[in-house]
Amino acid sequence: MPSRALRIGVVGLGRAFGLMLPTFLQDPRVQLVAATDPGAMPCQQFERDFGVRCSADAKALCDNPEVDVVFIASPHQFHAEHAVTALQSGKHVWVEKPMALTLAECSAMVDAARRANRLLMVGHSHSFDAPILLTAQLIQSGQFGAVRMLHALQYTDFLYRARRPEELKTAQGGGVIFSQGAHQVDVCRLLCGGLVRQVQAHCGVWDASRPTEGAYSALLRFEGGAFASLTYSGYGLFDSNDWMGNVGELGHDLNGLPKAKNRRLQIQRQGEPDAVALEAHLKAQRNYGGEGWSGMQGIKPAAHHQHFGPLIVSCDLADLRPTPKGIAVHGIDGTSMIELPPPIVPRVEVIDELYGAIVKGQALLHSGEWARATLEASLAILQASQTESRVNAFQYQVSPACELGSLSL
Repeated sequence: MPSRALRIGVVGLGRAFGLMLPTFLQDPRVQLVAATDPGAMPCQQFERDFGVRCSADAKALCDNPEVDVVFIASPHQFHAEHAVTALQSGKHVWVEKPMALTLAECSAMVDAARRANRLLMVGHSHSFDAPILLTAQLIQSGQFGAVRMLHALQYTDFLYRARRPEELKTAQGGGVIFSQGAHQVDVCRLLCGGLVRQVQAHCGVWDASRPTEGAYSALLRFEGGAFASLTYSGYGLFDSNDWMGNVGELGHDLNGLPKAKNRRLQIQRQGEPDAVALEAHLKAQRNYGGEGWSGMQGIKPAAHHQHFGPLIVSCDLADLRPTPKGIAVHGIDGTSMIELPPPIVPRVEVIDELYGAIVKGQALLHSGEWARATLEASLAILQASQTESRVNAFQYQVSPACELGSLSL
């Protein structure tokens, strides 16, 4: 048992909180003690589940002396405001990806953390996943030589899932660059050393009823010469989980679930009166506390590690391919598998890092500075596509701030 549990207050009880809930329930190093959300249903559900009253607003939660860490899972456009409020209240902050919408907001968050002498961690992103961390450790060990090239792709129906209106507006953090690029860019930066030096890209906005970026392809060049090609489609009729052993992003066996369901539902909604409000209502109903939420009994353990689609890293002496079960090493003498034990607690790596930094004084990998660099590269994808030119000017790129071999897996 841990010497003490970190007491967590949650700002925002939507999708991001729901994805972290299995971790909160199963890891004894954290304890949920407070929450706030503008919706009545999730607040009522939280009070029933955890026996504490929801705070009136973010400021009230941040002033709660029972809270050690504020987990900010509010919509993207509020991340900076809520993080600075929490830091000024003397709380450690853990903020969901993307860190914020602008580099100025990120810098304000980093500066607030330094002034308050408090921790600022950003995630979950899929660079926390154990197979990605193990791949990074293998690379950092030098046994396979230098990284030369990385290729990552992901096909989903992301753009056709039920959305609130702002999730389809780029200026408010909508589209795949902020929500999904934050995963893919974070992963490739970790595996390629962190220091992006050039970006070329094209983005796709192909459906007038969903007026934001739904796809991109980007080529990132790194300090030292490695390059990474990243492709993401949220318009996918193909599902790239088919290339991951039919294991879903969250580590569950999919067992032949039907494809393209969300696109069919979105087409049907277009003919409904007040379709925008209906869609937002449907999303709320499926989130924590909504009528479509399956409750605590619906939380099922995952058989495999989480992932973000097919990925392969080409090094001098091997191609490394992280999978939901471990790392496939394609070397000169053939292919071998470095297996990882199945996860006992989902996303336990996030709590490992948070607890290690606050309680044990260990260096953060997913710091505010690291996440600001990821946003800088993500924004460069947008800029390169819009200007049809290369982006070469980067101010905030950083290398990993800790030795990856020290991370426990």
